Amino acid sequence: MATVDTASPNPLASPTRPCSTAPPHQRPPNGRVPEQPHPAATLIGSVQRAMRLLETVAEHACGAPAKQLARETGLALPTAYHLLRTLVHEGYLRRDKGLFFLGESAVRLSSSGAAQKRRSTVVDTLAHWRDAIGVPVYYAVYRDGEIEVMCVSDTPGNPAVEEWADFRETGHAHAIGQCLLSQLDEDSRRDHLDRYPVQSITPYTVRDDHVLMRRLARVRRMETVVERQEYALGTVCAAIPITVGTTAATMAISLPAHQADRLSAAARQLQDEVGRMLGSLAISISI
Repeated sequence: MATVDTASPNPLASPTRPCSTAPPHQRPPNGRVPEQPHPAATLIGSVQRAMRLLETVAEHACGAPAKQLARETGLALPTAYHLLRTLVHEGYLRRDKGLFFLGESAVRLSSSGAAQKRRSTVVDTLAHWRDAIGVPVYYAVYRDGEIEVMCVSDTPGNPAVEEWADFRETGHAHAIGQCLLSQLDEDSRRDHLDRYPVQSITPYTVRDDHVLMRRLARVRRMETVVERQEYALGTVCAAIPITVGTTAATMAISLPAHQADRLSAAARQLQDEVGRMLGSLAISISI
């Protein structure tokens, strides 16, 4: 069915009667179709002007006076003064000796935006590795004495391991936790195990603290840690250690136990991928 372009005259319409696609009972009394407001008409001018002031202040690391800011933004001086006072009151600007600088609220926005960008970089990278290797990919860190799984990338066809027991409390039983603990010194490991003692999760879980400590001590620096059904029956996992500064981190993968023969090759592929991209991720992975 053909559609009628109401933005241009209909050559079949009467020259004295505007074209309308609305049924007769829906047409306005004068027969004219009301014009839609231009998008710019719905914008709030004062917000636009305030944002221009913020952007201009951000360009002056040593601050700038109101007259200069008004001139550079093309605002009338009274308008600039009014907006500057408002922005100072809300904490987006601060005034010092007649000069305006970015305030704490603006700095928080900036740092939050940077953190979101870093997280987005990690999320996109994990998704790329997930698709390239065909396995779920995990990113975790050891921070303030706790195991934190920061990001998981999986698909319905390759789902991640269900966290049926708290990852923080069961670090002894999964590859992620064992990999992170292996990067700590002995005192830090003992402190962790004092707070989260070894417990039986499956029939394959390590038996006690002493066995676990001996196992962790044998892990060589940057060696892949493999775990087979210690956390979840029917699942095997591998974790690759990553050290960024003083932060212990890991990238890990998981597979169903019936695909265990794929684990070593998939872990090597992930290790190669991490090695190629670690330089560009060094800042981003500290989310």
